[in-house]
Formats: sequence, structure tokens, C-alpha cells
Amino acid sequence: MKLNGAHRLLVYADDVNIFGRSVDTVKENTGALIVASKEIALEVNAYKTKYMVMSRDQNAGQSHSMKIDNSSFESVGKFKYLGKTLTNQNSIQEEIKSRLKTGNVCYHLVQNLLSSSLLSKNLKIKINRTIILPVVLYGCETWLLALREEHRLRVFEKRVLRRIFGLKRDEVTGEWRKLHNEELNDLYCSPNIV
Repeated sequence: MKLNGAHRLLVYADDVNIFGRSVDTVKENTGALIVASKEIALEVNAYKTKYMVMSRDQNAGQSHSMKIDNSSFESVGKFKYLGKTLTNQNSIQEEIKSRLKTGNVCYHLVQNLLSSSLLSKNLKIKINRTIILPVVLYGCETWLLALREEHRLRVFEKRVLRRIFGLKRDEVTGEWRKLHNEELNDLYCSPNIV
């Protein structure tokens, strides 16, 4: 759909995102959407409609209010769209945090399988690759990772791999210990999560 001569609309089912380089452009395009919706007997729900100004400036969007057709729209700092967390500063930290939280839930659901002696290591690795990693890495193609996020992803991966490969008996002391990162890298022949 074109609004004011340019494609500025992203639509999926009943979720609509309107983009613009300024708040005024978004207001204008939102007004055009409301008019077009009324023409086909649809109505924009003002209570469910939110807007967000994306900028590196922390104060961006706070001074603006969006009021169209006697309806006021709430300003938000972050929201979820198609499973991804978008923030007003276009920060990936919230998205990584959300993905790791979802990955932890998935990990805890299958941790009994990963520590089972009845399953082979190869099957446990397949469970990780097909169940846990896709949940954590959903949308990762768009991520620009800082060292902190890379570290958080690697820590998560090492925890899952330690569950898969289990403990190792120390050759000197004879005591059981966790595998070191280098040992995990040798056992897990795939590239790391990052």
C-alpha cells in the first residue's frame, strides 16, 4: 500500500507498522491509513494503537504526542513485532535478552533429555540444533553484536554443551569436574553460536 506516494507500510495479519523519517510523516501516513480504513468499513483501535520514535537520542519522541481524528495514541519505548523486540534506540540488547530468556525456557524443557544416559551424544546435539538454537537465533541475521552480547550467547551455548557432554574425570585427582571451554570446543565440532 502506498501512503503519500511512497511505500511506508509493513502489514502482517492485523499488525500494521507505519514508518517515516519524522513524527509528522508518521502522523500524516497514519491519518491516511485511518481514512483508507474507514472507506472499507474498518476502524483503527486507538487503545491498541501505539507509536514509537526510533532514534539514538534518548529523549526522541518524548515531546511528541500523536493525536489524529480525536484519538490519542500512546508512545512506547519498546514493543514486540513478529517475535522480535524493537526498541526506540534500535538497541539489540533487549532482543538478545528476550531470545536468551526464551532459549532458557526451551533448555529447561529438554534438560532431562540432554543429561540422559539413554541418548547418544549425537542425538543430544541434534536436539540442541533443532530445538534450542533456532529459538535463540531467531532473527539473528539482523543482529549487530557487541562483545557483551557475543559473550552472553557463548555462555548460554557452553552451558547447554556442558549438559550434553557431562562431567569428566580429572586424570590427576580422579575427581569429576566440568569440561573446560577448550575441551568443549574439541568435542563440539560445529562453529560456535556467534
